Amino acid sequence: MTEIIFEVTEDEADGGYSASGLGYGLHTEGESLKEIRHNVKEAFDYYFDETVTRPKLIRLLFVRDEVLEA
Repeated sequence: MTEIIFEVTEDEADGGYSASGLGYGLHTEGESLKEIRHNVKEAFDYYFDETVTRPKLIRLLFVRDEVLEA
C-alpha cells in the first residue's frame, strides 16, 4: 500500500471540516483547512504506529456537494 486517501467534506451548516480515511476506521474534524490537515496527520500517526505498515502518502480528496434545481 503506497497511499491512504482521506475524504474531506465541509460542514456548511456548522462550519469546519470532517475527514475520513477510506477503508479505515479513521475520522477527524477541524475548524479550518490548516487544522484538518494537522488532525489528519495526527490520526494517521496514531493509527499507523510502529507495529503496522504505514502508507508512504496521505492524499486528501476534497468533496464538494452541490445541488442543482431540476
